[in-house]
Amino acid sequence: MIQKIVEQIVSNQRFLVVAHENPDGDAIGSTLGLANALREMGKDVVALNVDPVPEIMQFLPGCEQLVSTLPESARFDVAFVLDSGALVRTGVPVAELCTTLINIDHHPHSNFGDICFLDTSASATAIMISRILDACDCQWSLDVATPLYLGILSDTGSFRYSSANEEAFRVAGRLVGMGVATWDIASRLYESLAPERMRLLGMVLPTLEISPNGRYASVAMTDDVLRLSGASEEHTDGFVNYPRAIRGVEVALFFRQIAAREYKISFRSSGTVDVGSMARELGGGGHHNAAGAQATGTLEDVRSQVARLLNRYLT
Repeated sequence: MIQKIVEQIVSNQRFLVVAHENPDGDAIGSTLGLANALREMGKDVVALNVDPVPEIMQFLPGCEQLVSTLPESARFDVAFVLDSGALVRTGVPVAELCTTLINIDHHPHSNFGDICFLDTSASATAIMISRILDACDCQWSLDVATPLYLGILSDTGSFRYSSANEEAFRVAGRLVGMGVATWDIASRLYESLAPERMRLLGMVLPTLEISPNGRYASVAMTDDVLRLSGASEEHTDGFVNYPRAIRGVEVALFFRQIAAREYKISFRSSGTVDVGSMARELGGGGHHNAAGAQATGTLEDVRSQVARLLNRYLT
């Protein structure tokens, strides 16, 4: 599969690189890592995401070239779709814009594309990009290494998650050896938080609910709380990790209102519960330990619906 992708890179010139909307560190890191590498190979590259790059990642090289829209006449030889469990998550009609669609992902059930490179054992899509670039036998610059390192760091929870396997440490070590500024990246991700985020967090934490058996816990955010805090949706990244940090909690949830009677649900598991399967029952998807879905109703309705599902999984 990697060799097929290398052949597409070698034999074509015009490339589109896109990842899922509301991008996280792996989406941005893998997008910029691949886009920067292709440019260094002399290719014509457009890197796109329909949503802005999170503020704390805007230091990454190549970030200033990432666009949110395309001209109607835009056409590409190859489009890379990265870290997106479903094509619709890119927010653009990618298949109509290219001759060959290449899907690179580590999420289960991601089975679209003319070429589908799927590996659920990979700790991050950035890891899979590193394998492809190795097969291209090209020299990596810091402009390639830095975004890839951020992608790995982000998707492994700073190497705390069970996804932080031997390959993740090996590739990260190699990137560090190339000169990646580990302290600078970690500082920007975790110690450069906006005041609005901290105000919002202070308003969200009082919504904490812990199940009677102590095995799952959740926090929630409504639209009025978001407006009152002066924060934006990107400032909620990582909020689900607070209930997960509670002793004995196996599943953590963050309920975020996205419309009048619509909530987005982020699931995190300590490893004992497959929240990916749980999310798929609600029409969403994801990994064993991290997943997401949406549900309709009041916040109380949605919390009750998910609690019934959790109680079934935890029996």
